[in-house]
Amino acid sequence: MTGGAGFIGSHLVDRLMELDCDVTVLDDFSTGEWANLVRWRDASTLHVVKGSVCDSKVVEEAVRDTSIVFHLAAIVSVPASVERPREVLDTNVMGTATVLDACRIHDVERVVVASSSAVYGDPARLPIDESIPVAPISPYAVSKLAQEHLVASFERTYGLSGVALRYFNVYGPRQQPGGYAGVISIFTEQALSGRSLTIEGDGEQTRDFVYVEDVVTATLLASVSQTEPGEVFNVGTGRALSINGLAQHIISLTGGQSSTVHVDPRVGDIRHSVASIDRASERLGFTPSVDIVTGLRRTIDWMRQQHAARE
Repeated sequence: MTGGAGFIGSHLVDRLMELDCDVTVLDDFSTGEWANLVRWRDASTLHVVKGSVCDSKVVEEAVRDTSIVFHLAAIVSVPASVERPREVLDTNVMGTATVLDACRIHDVERVVVASSSAVYGDPARLPIDESIPVAPISPYAVSKLAQEHLVASFERTYGLSGVALRYFNVYGPRQQPGGYAGVISIFTEQALSGRSLTIEGDGEQTRDFVYVEDVVTATLLASVSQTEPGEVFNVGTGRALSINGLAQHIISLTGGQSSTVHVDPRVGDIRHSVASIDRASERLGFTPSVDIVTGLRRTIDWMRQQHAARE
């Protein structure tokens, strides 16, 4: 697995280890953290390799004798892609090509690649299903669409079985602030510190927030399900939540002492986004099981523990 020390990757590691799998993690630890894997530090079935997905020798060694590869490593930041487009494209696109080539060489049975709902840009209709024309706006979104095309081309050209998952707004424990799922971490940090929650714009913009454990479930299902070459799947909940509604949930769950303050809207912000998950439901058997209140409560409890540990 690439990116296994990161937010989503480390939760996937947890599930695989609980299933008694032999897991190799490749991570450069630029954003991933050793602390996310500490639960398994004494496990003989977890092997951690520090290195870049752009290093073909390191990648080949990591995927050797591996049946399934989960490729989650990426620079996951729209602002970073605007400021440093070449770096993001090199890591996300060429890194993916390096991983897929290693999988081809070592006869990996299936590769699952993490894509993003960002490939849709400003969607033409809601809910967003996989047939909607893609219109990526940022270099980051372009890199994710390129990853999808690489997966499809390696399957058609070399017979490497692969699938890409378009994650919507993933949230949960271990997530760092940033982006629209990271707003949960930002709001919770503000609420736990007794500050006002800062909302960009009028707060009526909506997003599809999906709990990380449900994302892990969808990712595992994609690794064993029959799919068509080039097939992609949305991974979300199919339910929209406004940023104002999210803020009120977090205020309530943290004790109800905070207020909200509105600032200027984010330039170029997409107004509404919610996934259609019919394809993932029908083809992968995916059904999200964690509702927003339960997921937020778990996330807030984890952040409270982090606060206590720092004090």
